[in-house]
Formats: sequence, C-alpha cells, structure tokens
Amino acid sequence: MGNRAALIPTGRAALLLAAMAPLALLLAVLAPAAWSAAPALGTLVLALVALDAMLAGRLADLAVTSDPDVEVGGEGVIQVEARLAGGMPGRAEAALAADPRLLPGGRTEAALTRGADGRWQAAVPFSPTRRGTGEIEELWLRWTGPLGLGGRQVRRMVGQPVRVWPNLALVRSPSLQTFLKDAQFGLIARRMRGEGTMFEALAEFEPGMDKRRIDWKSSARHMHLYAKEYEAERNNQIVFAFDCGAAMCEPVGGLPRIDRAVSAALATAYVALKGGDRVALYGFAARPGLFTPFATDARDFSRLHRAAAGLDYQPQEPNFTLALATLAGQLQRRSMVVVFSDFTDPTSAELMVESIARLTGRHLVLFVTMTDAELAGIATAAPEDMQHLAMAVSADGLLRQRALVLGKLRQAGVDVIEAPWDRIGTRLIDSYLAIKRKGAIG
Repeated sequence: MGNRAALIPTGRAALLLAAMAPLALLLAVLAPAAWSAAPALGTLVLALVALDAMLAGRLADLAVTSDPDVEVGGEGVIQVEARLAGGMPGRAEAALAADPRLLPGGRTEAALTRGADGRWQAAVPFSPTRRGTGEIEELWLRWTGPLGLGGRQVRRMVGQPVRVWPNLALVRSPSLQTFLKDAQFGLIARRMRGEGTMFEALAEFEPGMDKRRIDWKSSARHMHLYAKEYEAERNNQIVFAFDCGAAMCEPVGGLPRIDRAVSAALATAYVALKGGDRVALYGFAARPGLFTPFATDARDFSRLHRAAAGLDYQPQEPNFTLALATLAGQLQRRSMVVVFSDFTDPTSAELMVESIARLTGRHLVLFVTMTDAELAGIATAAPEDMQHLAMAVSADGLLRQRALVLGKLRQAGVDVIEAPWDRIGTRLIDSYLAIKRKGAIG
C-alpha cells in the first residue's frame, strides 16, 4: 500500500480567493495601470496553498480496525489511526464508506485528534441496524498544513468485514441471570414442583393450596391433610417460528421487527434449555426456510445464536399455509409452537388465522406480535384539524381490525401475546413459564 497523497486546497483557501476577487476588481477600476497586481495576488495565494500542503507532511502509516463481531442494535467502534511525518500538520479528518447496515447512508466523517505519541486517532461509533455481514469498504484521509490553506488526501480500500449478530442483551440482563440462579429454576439442579402432570411427592396441605390437590387416602391414613406435588414437565419441544416477510422487516424502535422477535426468542430459548426443554428455530416467508435441529442442552445455545443470524430479511408476503403445514409435518410429537408475525391487512390475515388454527389440533400455539405504538398514538392524539381527525379515525379503524384478528386467534385456541417491543421478551418468558408450570405442553 503506497502513501502517495494528492495536494488539495482547503475551503479556507477558496474563501480567501473569493474574498480577493472584489479587491482585484476595485484595483482595476481605481488603478488600471496596476491590473497585473491582481494575478500576482492570486498566484501568491496558490503558492501559499502549495507551501502549506508541503508543510502538512507525509503519511507514514495508516490503519483502520473495527470490532469484528457486533450485535444488532448494539454499539461498535471503528478505530482510525494515522502517523504523519516530516511536517507540521494542523488538522486531520477521515471519511468512511461502509455497508448501510453499519453506517446510516453508508458514510460517516470524523475528526482525528493528535495523541501524546504524535499519532492521529479517531474512534467512530456505529450501531448496526440489520443482522448479517457488513463491510467497511473505503477510507479517505485528509490533513492540512499549519496555515489551513493546503492539505493532502489519500484514499484507501479497507475491505474489513463486520459480522452483525442477534442481540442478546436480555439474556445477559442481571434480572434474568438472577432468576436462573434461583433455587426453583435453572442453574441449581433442583426439580420444579408446581402444577405439572408428573406426580412428585406429598406435602403437608397449607392454606392457599388448591383443594383439588388433596390426597384424601393418604390424609385419612395419616390423620393429617396431605397434598400432591407434581414435577413440572421437562424435555418438551419448543419451536420458535419466525415470519421473515415484509411486515416483519418494518422497523420498530429503530430495528426491524424480526430482530426484536429474534432477541425475545433467544432469551426464552435460553431459559427453556436451562429448564431441560428442547428448542428449535424455524424461519419462513414465501417459502419455508431455516429449520434447525432441536438443541437439547444449554451448551447448544451458541448454535441457536449462530443459526438465528441466518434468518434473512425477505420483502415478500408470507405463505402461512405452506410454511405451517411444512412445520407440522416435521414435528413428530406435541410441541409448543411460538409464531412471531405481524399483519396490516385483515383480509390477508384470514389465511394466517386459518393456518395457525390448524396447528392447535395437535400442538400448543402461542402467537406473538408487537403493538403499533405509532398507530395508537395517531388514534389517541387530540385532532388539530380535519386532516388530523381523518387520520385518527383511520388509525382507530385499523386498530379495531387488528383487535378483531387477534380475537379470532384466541377463539381458535391460540394464546396471544401483544406487547410493546421492549417488553415482548419478558412477556414471552413469563408465558412460557406459566405454560410449563401447568404442564400444558406434553
């Protein structure tokens, strides 16, 4: 990689030349015989530009590094470091071109600061908006001389890949980790006793217990009330099915809905694996896509994490009939199927309702969708004029249609979770644990 740099004038030099134009015109009017002084002044400015560019020094070294792995919606940093030698540089700036999933619009700029060791550095933060592998493509570096009139510029091809993974912030959250360390669930190897289906032991009946759990024969034999305790089911099959179509590619809270869904699913999958259940991921749009083998241990969670990164964004309408029929054919035993989807057209949602309802004959189905905060805000805002009133009426109609579709799902025996995107993960974990305690899956 060579270090040859082009000499360029700065904006300050252009302003100086523009300011001299009226002076040259005034000189030509007042002293026509001295007209040759005007070109001389212009030549002097150009000479200063060239001299200042020479005094800027040369580029001795240039490096661009970045975090190789970043989570979607997380924070990453691109480090730009340059070493300038043989001059008196006054200022340095960098411009970066990268994949739009890394940088908004695919471009950003940053000013470099000079460190104690003489190196010029800049830390450019970025927050990926989509999963996949993005690339830092090119870098332009410009530095000026002490007068700020002239400078040098180089262009470098970078070609550094950055892998963008699903976000695991909820998995790492202190509240979830504390819960998993609780004696009733997770890391401590104790059985979950509750309202499951597998008989575990007898315990003294206490106020507040369900009277239907009283073992009357044992109570009569011991002359004391005893109640049955059950072990919550383990080794259940949990399938997280993701609609990767157009509606789920729309942003909510700055990220696509599918990425919010993936984060919620992975957090619940982590809890499920800790609880002894088996987890698989399934993606679909116009056609069935990814279907992972069932993970059976918490040590397999990284495999699910990698597989979730491959759920692609597809600007197509999902084919629920084909996708869910294919999924049903793959499941050999009763499972809990969690479907993440969204809809805007109630008419097309009818096919979704019919397809999901068919699964309830054999499987426990949970439908998860995110509330449309923007639509709700329009519907509840005080109208300022007739246009805003019309928007509010339309938004309210769409919300009513949405509620109607969700109501049909509930009537078909589907459990429905509708929550804001930032609470969808905790709501899903709570629902999973409630279902598991009741022993409703097996």
